[in-house]
Amino acid sequence: MTIQQPVEPVPPTSGARVVAPASTSSRGTRILGFAVLAGLVALVVFGVFISPPDAELGETIRILYMHVPTVSAAYVAFVITAIASGMYLWRRSEFWDLLGASSAELGVLFFGLTIFNGMMWGKITWGVFWRWEPRLTTTTVLFLTYLGYLAVRQVPTNVRTRATVSAVIGILAVVNIPITHKAVDWWRGLHQEKTIFGTVDPDMRGTQLFSAYLGLVVFLGLFAWLLIHRFRLAWLTERAEDRGLDAAIAERRAEA
Repeated sequence: MTIQQPVEPVPPTSGARVVAPASTSSRGTRILGFAVLAGLVALVVFGVFISPPDAELGETIRILYMHVPTVSAAYVAFVITAIASGMYLWRRSEFWDLLGASSAELGVLFFGLTIFNGMMWGKITWGVFWRWEPRLTTTTVLFLTYLGYLAVRQVPTNVRTRATVSAVIGILAVVNIPITHKAVDWWRGLHQEKTIFGTVDPDMRGTQLFSAYLGLVVFLGLFAWLLIHRFRLAWLTERAEDRGLDAAIAERRAEA
């Protein structure tokens, strides 16, 4: 997406001058985008066609090549939201507020994909899409918490108040990540215990292990690419709203 008129430098609340981008795209993001696209193609080739079935999981292991990367990207996104939230409460900078919100949106997206492909795996393995076992229960709580974060972002109120409340939620919500991740170890459940993100399955090797780590790298790269674009879009949207407000004020003053 490209803005037709260049955007002037806008001073943030901290007093430093930041030059806003004129577009969500750049040479760096284009290179990253092509790399991620090539990685996705390679992941499909290795994960679907080259990697053999697992001795225990059979063909369902191919779902894990996407399941583990998407949940890992979601966790990274939520951690970034928590860090950005803390920085906002410290610096009161629009940059950190928009970064936290942008990362949370993508975290919800990737977490939604995680739940979807997890349900596909559950249907094949358990015979049902969903069971209220410990991991899935804590997953639901985590997902609803960040949906609540995004809902607060839409409340029509003072910008600073909304950003402050969102920041507090963003910090508190991240506490549920280790609870969700360790739910299988702490309580008995049906969910698969061994994952790439934590304890590597000693029986996984060769193209299986390569596909697993390839998926992790590719989806983290995809998250980075999307985060850059989403943050720039949010920044440009704020600048466009500022210009519209300034124009309206100038028009009212002219009428007076």
